[in-house]
Amino acid sequence: MMLIEETTVPQAVLPIAGLRSHLRLGSGFAEDSLQDGLLEGFLRAALAGIEARTGKALIARDFTWTVERWNGAGQGLPIAPVSAISQLSMVGRDGLPTVVEPCKYRLVQDAVRPVLAPMGTCLPTIPHGGHAELKLTAGMSPDWGNLPADLAQAVMLLAAHYYEYRDETSLGRGCMPFGVTSLIERYRPLRIGLGAEQ
Repeated sequence: MMLIEETTVPQAVLPIAGLRSHLRLGSGFAEDSLQDGLLEGFLRAALAGIEARTGKALIARDFTWTVERWNGAGQGLPIAPVSAISQLSMVGRDGLPTVVEPCKYRLVQDAVRPVLAPMGTCLPTIPHGGHAELKLTAGMSPDWGNLPADLAQAVMLLAAHYYEYRDETSLGRGCMPFGVTSLIERYRPLRIGLGAEQ
């Protein structure tokens, strides 16, 4: 399985001025935007970190997901929430895709675990030695202002943490600051047993 981000979060959506204010950087000077590129990088890194921990796309964008075999009659999708499926294709061993008619599958929307479900008894058969390719749109909001406040704050806090410790060269344990983990805790996937996602 592989999930590829086809479109990136537009720069205009990122709260660069908000992060500058949060960090209490100087304002009213000709060089106000001097660090904007650096702040944008930290915001993108923080966004990616929060999305990885929660399994959710925060800002809506397009993805392509490839899978070599279905996991049951309905296939759980690797990211949430999914708002639309634009295309499902079966790609043979020769690399040639065949588009599946939309009447043969449907999206079961869910904030935690969306599912690609068959319209009949099972999903279209994936060719031997080939794979299925699903094009989808996922994200909680098209812009920053409509994100849940706790997730937006978590991204801001993590970006600020990256900024403050940007010169740190020692290896840490990979833990997020406590304030960030507490804000995202309710969005994290529930795992039961041997790490299986439910």
